[in-house]
Amino acid sequence: MVKKILSINSTSRGSTGRIMCQITRLAREAGHDAYMAHARGEELSDEKSIKIGRKVDIYWHGLVTRVSGKHGFSSKRATKSFLKKVDEIEPNLIHLHNIHGYYLNIELLFRYIKAKRIPVIWTLHDCWAFTGHCAHFDYVGCDKWKTGCHKCPQLKMYPRSLFFDHSEESYWKKKELFENVENMTIVTPSKWLSDLVGQSFLKHYETAIINNGVDTRIFYPRDSRKSDFGIEEGKFVILGVASKFTSSKGFECFLKIAERLDGNSTILLIGLNRKQLELLPKNIIGVERTENIERLAEAYSIADVFVNPTLQEVFGLVNVEALACGTPVITFRTGGSPETIDNSTGIVVEKGNVVELMNAINTIRRSGKRSFEEVCRKRAVEFFSSEDRFVEYLGLYERVLS
Repeated sequence: MVKKILSINSTSRGSTGRIMCQITRLAREAGHDAYMAHARGEELSDEKSIKIGRKVDIYWHGLVTRVSGKHGFSSKRATKSFLKKVDEIEPNLIHLHNIHGYYLNIELLFRYIKAKRIPVIWTLHDCWAFTGHCAHFDYVGCDKWKTGCHKCPQLKMYPRSLFFDHSEESYWKKKELFENVENMTIVTPSKWLSDLVGQSFLKHYETAIINNGVDTRIFYPRDSRKSDFGIEEGKFVILGVASKFTSSKGFECFLKIAERLDGNSTILLIGLNRKQLELLPKNIIGVERTENIERLAEAYSIADVFVNPTLQEVFGLVNVEALACGTPVITFRTGGSPETIDNSTGIVVEKGNVVELMNAINTIRRSGKRSFEEVCRKRAVEFFSSEDRFVEYLGLYERVLS
């Protein structure tokens, strides 16, 4: 039976945007009447795509968050306007992704869901749903979210507050709103995040683990040349990729690695800002963030090893993208990142240990990329192909709707 499914995410771009779009495409191919709603990113061409609010709404919500410290409680006008469109659609199921990001009023949204008794699937891409402020807390080792947030140590991190700490008030308000939804299933991309949900106020909901996937028809070993990235063909290339290279994503760690490299090695970093580009030593080639997926796949393909020294990670989709392009992965033992590789496709290093990280890089170098290429590609195709992983959502849709 054809069902109306509405997916909501902060953006149509980036990893979470691509995930939403791919799941929606599969739902449509299965015969469902699937809609998408987002605030950021370009207007999608199909008629069943809804833009939530305007840029000015996002800027205002961001300003309110900066001043008040309360994130998710602005955007009333934009949310009311969006919910009128939801009324017109009359969805049988709502699939939530990131509902933070300065574009939705969570109180209006969840009171609407409860009043209409609409079944919900909520895919968590971070930890914001069960904290009073932050999207990640692993970096600072905070566990206040287990009993009730207060005196937040990360007020200056996203979603940034300049003046006030309302983490305690926001925690209990979110708990009130997110609890007691009549039919809601939580989905996490990693066992690590699923375990955290089981310790949070969301623990009473059914939880499913569906790994994030990549399109292996785009991410595959390319016949690219290192010279296309300004690198000599004989160089050993260490690649790092992030949507934004913050301290928690390991930017400083790459600077430490660069100090220890010989003249035959080069680091390629994708996802830097202009200030970071000015700080780079000669043996690091920096590139700003790119939405060019083809170019990204070429970068993974020319790399001899992919290094992900992240200090907080829910899953590690960049690891999977590298594997799909035949490149072995080295990652810190952080969050769900180690779940993406095994002993034949990469090396897991204790968090923050640069000496171990260098030893792992040298181990990969001695073995040579060719000894990893086939098994890396095989693991990505077998376990992390988006076609296979996201079709699991269709089965979940059927179970929830029945």
